[in-house]
Amino acid sequence: MSNNNCTNFFLDSENLTELCPSMNVYFSSHSQGEFIFLSEQEALHAVKVMRMKEGDSIFITNGNGSLFECVIENNHAKNFTAKIIKEEKQAPAPYYLEIAIAPTKNMDRLEWFIEKSVEMGIHRIIPIVCHRSERKVVKHERVQSIVLAAMKQSLKFHATTIEEAITLKEFIHQPFDGQRFICHCEPTKKNAPSILQQHSRVQILIGPEGDFSPEEILLATQQNALPLSLGESRLRTETAGVLSTAAMYLYHGKK
Repeated sequence: MSNNNCTNFFLDSENLTELCPSMNVYFSSHSQGEFIFLSEQEALHAVKVMRMKEGDSIFITNGNGSLFECVIENNHAKNFTAKIIKEEKQAPAPYYLEIAIAPTKNMDRLEWFIEKSVEMGIHRIIPIVCHRSERKVVKHERVQSIVLAAMKQSLKFHATTIEEAITLKEFIHQPFDGQRFICHCEPTKKNAPSILQQHSRVQILIGPEGDFSPEEILLATQQNALPLSLGESRLRTETAGVLSTAAMYLYHGKK
């Protein structure tokens, strides 16, 4: 949803929603006592684009659920320091979702999925390299920057984790404390609406443009992955990812 029509049902403070749509949020994982420090990249946006000065108010999140209202003490880009005045806590989502997805040949499509799924509050994204994958390398620094930008834009203060790319064979043996599903093009009667409503901790596997191989589907089912249908249409990889995220967001988000 755009900054001009902002709602966020995860926020547990009415004061935060009153700040929409004008609030700009910055990210920092570096704080000490009552002070918090911006990276040079974040600081340059605040100083050069937003023309923020010492004494101005600024909002900063640490990606762990906190939003800090601060006052700028030093607005030099290489040593940007703000003093914390107030901390607001954002309630965590009432569900957990992670998606293991094969990187698309066109990187723009994967980045679109990442941006939209972060806006809807996905918790973890794992790029998986499959037998039919046409792309095997993902620039982690690039996609991490997309995650942070989407998190700030959508006023999500719990950062999505995005992992380094890993092969499906390596990934599928990692334990998961929840229900695991696999989306593929083989016939299945298990439809997303009826299945996802029953589970609040979900992991979904989505394959490449050429689908998972039969051997990969068998491997996943041997590791307790259930087949999941996203409807009769044959969807692109990134569309399947966004649809899965939206389903969980709508089914569980307002509980």
